[in-house]
Amino acid sequence: MPEPQMPAPPAAEPPAPPGPTALLDRLREGLPAEAVLTDPDVTAAYAHDMASFCEAGKPAAVVLPRTTEQVQHVMRTATAFRVPVVPQGARTGLSGAANAVDGCLVLSLVKMDRVLEIDPVNRIAVTEPGVVNAVLSRAVEEHGLSYPPDPSSWETCTIGGNIGTASGGLCCVKYGVTAEYVLGLDVVLADGRLLTTGRRTAKGVAGYDLTRLFVGSEGSLGVVVKAVLALKPRPPRQLALAAEFPSAAAAGDAVCRIMAEGHTPSLLELMDRTTVRAVNAMARMGLPETTEALLLAAFDTPDPAADLAAVGALCEAAGATGVVPADTEAESELLLAARRMSLVALEAVKGTTMIDDVCVPRSRLAELLEGVEEIAARYDLTIGVCAHAGDGNTHPTVCFDATDADEARRARESFDAIMALGLELGGTITGEHGVGVLKKEWLARELGPTGVEVQRSLKAALDPLGLLNPGKLF
Repeated sequence: MPEPQMPAPPAAEPPAPPGPTALLDRLREGLPAEAVLTDPDVTAAYAHDMASFCEAGKPAAVVLPRTTEQVQHVMRTATAFRVPVVPQGARTGLSGAANAVDGCLVLSLVKMDRVLEIDPVNRIAVTEPGVVNAVLSRAVEEHGLSYPPDPSSWETCTIGGNIGTASGGLCCVKYGVTAEYVLGLDVVLADGRLLTTGRRTAKGVAGYDLTRLFVGSEGSLGVVVKAVLALKPRPPRQLALAAEFPSAAAAGDAVCRIMAEGHTPSLLELMDRTTVRAVNAMARMGLPETTEALLLAAFDTPDPAADLAAVGALCEAAGATGVVPADTEAESELLLAARRMSLVALEAVKGTTMIDDVCVPRSRLAELLEGVEEIAARYDLTIGVCAHAGDGNTHPTVCFDATDADEARRARESFDAIMALGLELGGTITGEHGVGVLKKEWLARELGPTGVEVQRSLKAALDPLGLLNPGKLF
């Protein structure tokens, strides 16, 4: 006879995950004590970027490594404890991409702030991610070189953050955006391994372009700990002009004429009436408030005055009511300073702004501007527009009172309407600010099901546990 079967013992309960004390103890094994912050008042300051109205969680801790090895230790610890990690730079982003999630480790890279090398012969710089954009720009200028990408927040934003969002800037119409200057990267992967991508040479096509994969990935695929950046010879100082237009359509026509004639301005920026008035209210800049659109053009060519004269004539042919060229570099810088403070000035209008980032073909720029004006009227909101007109990248900025629930609702609906308009005009939902949490629903609409599937597959290959910046992009 078969022996009677004994009842199986009850299944053992899985061990409880280690508590926060164990996590912090493990972190401190590879980090200085001062590099692990847990005071709730301190960690709350790291919970979100400049899009403060986007949802943000409470971090378990903020870590501030100074070396690649310390970043590797953080990621190995996070993998062992299955804790999400949110990489951060200076938190100047505008889409919530650096916002914390509950229980995460905020990995702030601002202490990794060394310019490691400037090579004038090969025209490269090697930096850590926490280097401030303006600091790098000034350092390479001493060698007769320039690092062209110059976001409006260049005095505070970091190279790592610029890489994470593939930032642009005022000079992108001539010199391009961050992605065009990143030659190679050192990246700490989710499991703590170190990956080196790209090259230091002017050319290189060995294997897949993994460098470009990480640029614009918003910290969701790996943590950039070093970057090899291309440099350009320092250009001559630029001169600018301001052209007033009676309508957005006229300003858009001028942009098309300038580009169709083959001009390559170092800067071609636009500010609408709302933005001009906001800048005047904040800084008393004396900009012309009677204009519907103010176009700023600059040249850093050997004869900028001649180029400005040619562009001024094209602006007048498009209907400009006034064209005022700057006579000196100081006057030119004053105009550019007005453009750089546009977003801050618009925020002062109502206290909170939701900054869109749609980019459309240059030929559709006027339609976008007119559409935004109609959306502002439809939702009874103040929406100012400043734009990198030379490449069609616009920043419609919805001004609203975040304490007014109805106004906040209308602000969000208007924001969505602007993104829908951008897609209808053949554009994209983000030209340089990234997706973050603010636009992830719209990313799927732009990419389509197959595009999303491929991107999710890449994420799973590099971060199978989904620990890096969860809840962003998708």
